[in-house]
Amino acid sequence: MTEIIIDKRFCGPPNSGNGGYVCGRLARHLSGSAEVTLRAPPPLDKSLDAAATADGTWELRDGAKVVATGQAANVELAQLETASLQEVRAAELLTLFEPHEHPLPNCFVCGPARAQGDGLRIFTGPLKRRAQNAVLAATWTPDPNLAAEDGRVAPEFLWSALDCPTGFACNCNQQSGTYDKTPLLLGRMSARIEARPRPGEPCIITAWPTGRDGRKRTADAALHDEGGRLLAVAKTTWIAVDRDVLLGRG
Repeated sequence: MTEIIIDKRFCGPPNSGNGGYVCGRLARHLSGSAEVTLRAPPPLDKSLDAAATADGTWELRDGAKVVATGQAANVELAQLETASLQEVRAAELLTLFEPHEHPLPNCFVCGPARAQGDGLRIFTGPLKRRAQNAVLAATWTPDPNLAAEDGRVAPEFLWSALDCPTGFACNCNQQSGTYDKTPLLLGRMSARIEARPRPGEPCIITAWPTGRDGRKRTADAALHDEGGRLLAVAKTTWIAVDRDVLLGRG
């Protein structure tokens, strides 16, 4: 059993952990690609227990409550969207939210209220439509404080970087090319890391919707380096919720 504390710096909604970050922390206990299911809002600044179960899965527990479960998984995408740095910078100018309209301004990954070096400040915008699929993109240059002991960006921050872009992609309508602002919470995320960049190396994130089923919305994402080398991929399932639930009030 291992203690995990989600520092308040790594919030998504105001009172709970960013989903991708929490998934990445639990996935560290699994070898290779992993799938993590979030079962309750991960509390901040509180001692949580990460423990293996008899069947080889891992649980993140808040006392008797299971916050998340993780298991090894084969993560393959049906398609892989790429973009040049020039294309992505043009997309970022079309960001989906003005700062004062952002649903979670203090989110560790996508919050515009976070200072450079504190949050990841990943702001997605739409690329030109490809193959009848809306694609969002953003640049990301990891800060030195995200490095692990080996000098490369810690795995949980790659999970983080692929989290929010897929949430925004889930609100893109593939047929009409329109965008809605439905509040969403991450329910499940799986990721495969091919290589970890070093801090200061520019990265390109692409994210695109893959389906809708009732309240469930799915999206995939990819992380490439500036030269086009694939670094990581992710598959996500998001759940449409009321605004009060998103903010931890429901």
